[in-house]
Amino acid sequence: MIRVRLFAAVRELAGSSEVEVDASTVGQVLDQLSFRLGPEFDRIMSAGAVVIDGERVGRDHPVTSGQEVALLPPVSGGSIDEGGSS
Repeated sequence: MIRVRLFAAVRELAGSSEVEVDASTVGQVLDQLSFRLGPEFDRIMSAGAVVIDGERVGRDHPVTSGQEVALLPPVSGGSIDEGGSS
């Protein structure tokens, strides 16, 4: 089984910070979670990243039992008003 760590919006969607899937590629991990979590998962992850061992990987990257996969949705930040308020 592959342990998948979920962050931010994907974690909220799943209701958990971690899930397990039986998969041999990143694409299979994403497909299984898409089936479980629905189209909102696909929308979020279309701009997100999959990270294994600190490295961003693609759908064809292999995963092995015991390996941890992290799903990082896109993050948006605020802006800083350097001019101060009027």
